[in-house]
Amino acid sequence: MSYQKAELILPRELLELLQEYAQGQYLYIPKKSENHKEWGANTAIKKQLKQRDEEIHHKYTSGVSAITLADEYYLSLKSIQRILLKERNKNQCCCQ
Repeated sequence: MSYQKAELILPRELLELLQEYAQGQYLYIPKKSENHKEWGANTAIKKQLKQRDEEIHHKYTSGVSAITLADEYYLSLKSIQRILLKERNKNQCCCQ
C-alpha cells in the first residue's frame, strides 16, 4: 500500500474539513465491508495450506507420529495437533 496525496484525490471541501480534525496526520481509510476480501483471496496460499493439512492428516492416520510430523513440516507439536483436530472434525462432519 502506498501513500497518496490527499489534495490529488479529495475534493477541496472534504480536504479542508479533514484538516480541521487531522491536519498533518496519517490516516488509514478502510475499505467498505462489501469490498473486503477474505484472507488469501489474492494468492494460492489457502489452497497450499489445505493440501498440506490434508497430507499431514493422511500421514498421521498412516502411522507417522505427531512429533515426526512437527519436525518434517517445521511446525510446533501444538500446531500439528490443531491441524489433526481440524481435519478429524472436517472428516467427521462429511461422513455423517
